[in-house]
Amino acid sequence: MPSLFRLLIPKPRTLERDTLVFTLDDGRSIEILRVRDPRARRVRLSVDERGARLTLPPRASLVSGERFVREHRDWLMQQLALQGDDEDGAPLLRDVTAQLPLRGEQLPLRWLEGRYARLQREGDGLVMQLPSRAGNAAVRRALRDFYEAEARADLGRWLPRHLPTLPRAPSRIRFKVMSSQWGSLAPDDAMSLDLSLVLGQPSAFEYVLVHELCHLIRADHSPAFWREVEARFPEWRAQRDYFHTEGRRLKAGLRRLLA
Repeated sequence: MPSLFRLLIPKPRTLERDTLVFTLDDGRSIEILRVRDPRARRVRLSVDERGARLTLPPRASLVSGERFVREHRDWLMQQLALQGDDEDGAPLLRDVTAQLPLRGEQLPLRWLEGRYARLQREGDGLVMQLPSRAGNAAVRRALRDFYEAEARADLGRWLPRHLPTLPRAPSRIRFKVMSSQWGSLAPDDAMSLDLSLVLGQPSAFEYVLVHELCHLIRADHSPAFWREVEARFPEWRAQRDYFHTEGRRLKAGLRRLLA
């Protein structure tokens, strides 16, 4: 029978989040997302394109969590280095960033002063026009608008080829910065696609589109579903392998550009 003392201890029913500032051995200070999860059974440290995360079970103390991070600081530095080891991962800095990723390539970027914040294609490169007083938020918004416009242009080329073989079209398609998935289809046939798809090779982007379109026919991942994918995109396996090797880099690159 549980003791009265245990019954009096409040149990968190939702995730509790705060930030732990930790100093690495090389002198850098990083912010670690600290999450107290009522479902967690042990202390866990993880790193992905969003940064470092420390997960604590309900009864773990903050001191024990910090001690866990210190004990695993070498592993933490290695994982952070892996996340940052790519050309596409630098933040977007006004008058500093000289190239941007798009469709598997690095395109040269020029910075000009203009009346509106706008990023556009010019020849084989890109031009970012900004008012003199435009802040970082305006720069990031212009970049995101540009990437979404380019992604929708790709959809405009691919959808006419695939829609005639489907029972219906998606109710709408929107682009999001997704943490793990590349796409999803909601019960109301609304499709979500990861905006970082436009940074990678176009064939991989088209595969994700076809994958989600096939969920309009089969909502599962049964052999029948994969036959539908195979019929429309026979090279899907190669694109899946591409995501296994390049996917984390693409997601991390977009997040840093928009950070």
